[in-house]
Amino acid sequence: MPLLNVDFGKFHYYLDGTVFDVIKDCNAVKSLLNMNTPNRHMLRWQIAIQEYRVNMTMVHKSGNIHKIADGISRWALANTPESPAWLP
Repeated sequence: MPLLNVDFGKFHYYLDGTVFDVIKDCNAVKSLLNMNTPNRHMLRWQIAIQEYRVNMTMVHKSGNIHKIADGISRWALANTPESPAWLP
């Protein structure tokens, strides 16, 4: 389970010093932030988001309600020459 499916480093310029919400349909991510003794993989994720925890709010949104984001993440482009993701 990659944390938030995002590399916060890529968005550091936008996230640093701003208050933002992370909306997920998985409660396990929320509990990750509060673990006292995480295993080495989870500890790595905690360290990666540590500098954003002050400004970040984790919000749980049920998968039934979160359909738009789910649909976008699963949308596939057709593999045609007109498509920007075309692979010969």
